Amino acid sequence: MPLLRRALLTLLMLIAPLAHADDRVDIGAVLDRFHGAAAKAQFEPYFALFTADGVFIGTDASERWTVSQFKAYAKPHFDKGRGWTYTQAERHISLAPDGSHAFFDELLDNANLGRCRGTGVLRKEAGQWKIAQYHLTIPVPNALADSVVKQIRSAQP
Repeated sequence: MPLLRRALLTLLMLIAPLAHADDRVDIGAVLDRFHGAAAKAQFEPYFALFTADGVFIGTDASERWTVSQFKAYAKPHFDKGRGWTYTQAERHISLAPDGSHAFFDELLDNANLGRCRGTGVLRKEAGQWKIAQYHLTIPVPNALADSVVKQIRSAQP
């Protein structure tokens, strides 16, 4: 019996990286569809990629939206055919040991904001990866941080 257990464990160790590779491809495809639907102002396909309890965190400190709040914000823009275009420049995906959660960070380019960073969490629901949290930021170079912080502080009431 120990030999059978060892053989089974070895087989699982060989298969697990393949399953994770497939998950990473699937997760990348979800994020690509997410950005593609936003760029085309496709309301339903965009929001179908979120979990029901998903959250979008924008670049402004006031922007923490549940899916329903984010829908209310996005709908008027999407209805006018105006979405937002972020082009992926780099992406990293990590899978949680439970196999049903993943974490990512990606560098994105946007015509107005320049280089941005998206980070977040995906959760596997009924065999499909969904975005549970997406956080968009504008990375500030360390050399500019003091100046940016001063500007933010002076703009606060």
